[in-house]
Amino acid sequence: MRRFVPLALAALVLAGTARSEGPLTLADAMARARERSREVAAANARRAAAEERARQASGSRLPVLSVSETYARTDSPAENFAFKLNRGEFTFGDFVMSDPNHPETQATSITRFEAVLPLFTGGELSGRIGQARNAAKAAESTASFASDTAAREAAEAYVMLAQAEEYVSLLTKSRETVKAHVDLARRYAEEGMLVRSELLRAEVELSRVDDLLESAKGNVRVANAALAFRLGEPQSSTWELAPLPAPAPLGEGVDAWIATAAGRQDLLAARSLLAAGVLEEKVKRAAFLPKIGVLARHDIFGQRLFTSSNRGTTVMAFASLSFSTGLSDRAALAAAREDARAGREDVARFEEGIALQVRQAYEEAVTARARHATAVKALEAARETERITDERWKSGVVKTIDLLDAATARREAETRELVARADAQASALRLAQAAGRRPESVLP
Repeated sequence: MRRFVPLALAALVLAGTARSEGPLTLADAMARARERSREVAAANARRAAAEERARQASGSRLPVLSVSETYARTDSPAENFAFKLNRGEFTFGDFVMSDPNHPETQATSITRFEAVLPLFTGGELSGRIGQARNAAKAAESTASFASDTAAREAAEAYVMLAQAEEYVSLLTKSRETVKAHVDLARRYAEEGMLVRSELLRAEVELSRVDDLLESAKGNVRVANAALAFRLGEPQSSTWELAPLPAPAPLGEGVDAWIATAAGRQDLLAARSLLAAGVLEEKVKRAAFLPKIGVLARHDIFGQRLFTSSNRGTTVMAFASLSFSTGLSDRAALAAAREDARAGREDVARFEEGIALQVRQAYEEAVTARARHATAVKALEAARETERITDERWKSGVVKTIDLLDAATARREAETRELVARADAQASALRLAQAAGRRPESVLP
């Protein structure tokens, strides 16, 4: 039992936390998000639905085939006479020997096969087909943009987790350093070489680092859950991540990034929806034109259901033109024209907004890289300052508080460099998507 209890507790801990096998790279995280995230699955489902609606609209050009079965019992003179003719049972003797105004009740079944084919609809049918196809294009572009967004959000979650884990590592090393200083200060104080106030100051600093470390560990757990959410994994999952690399140079000016933004998927989707809206004017104009079609019908007549005593085939062409709704149709046409004009303005404003968004993202990325370069230099200076202060403290030249201040300054410089490195990575990902490029294109 003594061996079983620890094993059982360990099994429970492992069951509550799922760790993936091997290290998870940033590119792997983005690929998983594209495959498993729910927003991508929803966008793909909407794309498939739009494609089926386009197929449905295209099918409107084909003949509409229908089969019906009708059964009637009537003593109406006109219908009774017509049904009897259709069944092929009427004779001149029946007309002479019976009273046509008071016929006997008779039953008739009609099996009808009918095909209707529209020949001209004034552009309404072709307009609806074009709208459905443009909607399918928009859904495809939207699904592609959703995939890029999922990859970028997963990458940002990955960066946040890597930053949180590296911060825990920094604090752990910092605590070890401060703990060593405290132990040495305690020995110096016991030997009378150090006043007790400096020892207490060192212990206070150690407690503060402990608080920061516990808070950082909590942030790691939250960041793990956030990454799992983006990857479509259980939120109890954890991963082994590699340290964040130094940011790569952007390599291009802002104009080059703006140039590629013209192909951004959400902008392409807006243009496709605008094209569908423009076609609405064509659809509304069809109300002023005639509708022409052809109908073919074959009827089978009998006295009982599904029986045949006679047959008849009819082929007819038909045309119609509506006059009663001219005022409302003109208003609908004008409204469609104005909606299309408003849509053009919206898309043009969207294009300008994307260019502004790229400029902002580019400046953020440039600034983040400059901040990281400055943070690297500051970190080198802080580490050298701590080394010199440590030597002087051991020689009794400076006080313990000076050594603790130097260690704190080094830790803050490390934190600053880490945050700047993470911001530089995240800003590059945002710039890539804003410019209509795959977020993976800016990975180091």
